[in-house]
Amino acid sequence: MADPAAFLKHERREPPSPRSGKEPEGWFAPGAMETQASRCLDCGLPYCHGFGCPLAGRIPDWNDLLFRGKWRRALEIIHRDNNFPEFTGRLCPAPCEAACTLALRESPVTIRQTERHLAEEGWRRGWIAPSPALVSTGRRAAVVGSGPAGLAAAQELARRGHRVMVFEKSDRPGGLLRYGIPGFKLEKSVLDRRLEQLTAEGVTWENGVEAGRGLALSRLARDFDAVVLATGSGPPRELKIPGRELAGIVPAMELLVRSETGPALPPEDPINPGGKSVVVIGGGDTGDDCVESCLRSGASVVRQLEILPRPRTGENILSIWPLPPPRAAAKNGEHILWSVATLGFLGKEGRVAAVRCARLEYPEDSPPRPGSGRVIPGSEFEIPAELVVLALGFEKADPSALLRDCPGGEEKFFAAGDLLLGPSLVAKAVASGRAAAAAAGRTLENTGPGKR
Repeated sequence: MADPAAFLKHERREPPSPRSGKEPEGWFAPGAMETQASRCLDCGLPYCHGFGCPLAGRIPDWNDLLFRGKWRRALEIIHRDNNFPEFTGRLCPAPCEAACTLALRESPVTIRQTERHLAEEGWRRGWIAPSPALVSTGRRAAVVGSGPAGLAAAQELARRGHRVMVFEKSDRPGGLLRYGIPGFKLEKSVLDRRLEQLTAEGVTWENGVEAGRGLALSRLARDFDAVVLATGSGPPRELKIPGRELAGIVPAMELLVRSETGPALPPEDPINPGGKSVVVIGGGDTGDDCVESCLRSGASVVRQLEILPRPRTGENILSIWPLPPPRAAAKNGEHILWSVATLGFLGKEGRVAAVRCARLEYPEDSPPRPGSGRVIPGSEFEIPAELVVLALGFEKADPSALLRDCPGGEEKFFAAGDLLLGPSLVAKAVASGRAAAAAAGRTLENTGPGKR
């Protein structure tokens, strides 16, 4: 740490919001990245690294290198723990910044956007290139699923010299990164260049096959020495309330996938938000993505229903640090209705026309959580809706259910990502994919070439 008082001299800088329509790539002027990095305290106990970052990224180390102008070395340090910093720099909610020691009294160090910008500089300057293994082990590994966990596992295994094949149920690899994340958050060209890197490192792809259906796990157990299952979360959570059968009520992923694939939705398509009054039920990141997608598609009005109350502001950060604070009250704030329960849907000619809601109140002596609210008598109201999007999260998948058609071969299988953890952060998925690859690698080390 060259200047322990840098955080007093320099303010944290934020990039433009995606909703501003401005590209954040140039938000750092020359020298500004070094200035932001200089705010890092190089703590003796760096909570950003040890507690906040699921990947245990060595944030103080690369901040110090960046401050000293050693950009390439800083990127090498990032890549030791994180295969895809340009993904996490765009998609992760940055628990590392919440855990930053400066967050106790000042604005935290700018970590996520600095990581993203440094990765982009690495691509621009040619520092990020394929790194194929020098020697092949002759062992074969399969990865089922090509989201962030699957891609991380595939790259780690390939770089260890194993022959890796990735199986993906969609027509193109990428999983959630391609079909579940809107393009305004993750440009698909960013994903495609990483896929090209993995291909150059020896990873091969088989698309359009689904585990347990067109792809039998017994076949994988027979043909491969190790298999990493990274098939993602289970089905979306449902609302079992009156009127759910009406047309015009769709899961969030259906809207996002349809919006991200193929040509633009025609105006007559019932899922097209254009010109419609839209209600998004669910206040998480997926709900926010749906709100933004609907606004960009020309929805006449969008309302987002959140079952929890508006987070209190001004709360003592010491009561929660180094945990992340509650979801920011200003996030899409003009669209959110807080403390609202969804009671049912009203229809007209078989299609949704309104959402029946009620206000909730929560006990003051305990933190609010879903299910702890009480409907306020007489608070019922209706919201007109021509399209309803259910962004309620996903059920946790059961990895063992995939292995029912593969008795006796379980020792070859390893689970990673949302399949193992339940719906979680992209950084946790990458970390889980790396861990699964390390475990699979230990099995492969004890398996001779071609021995199964």
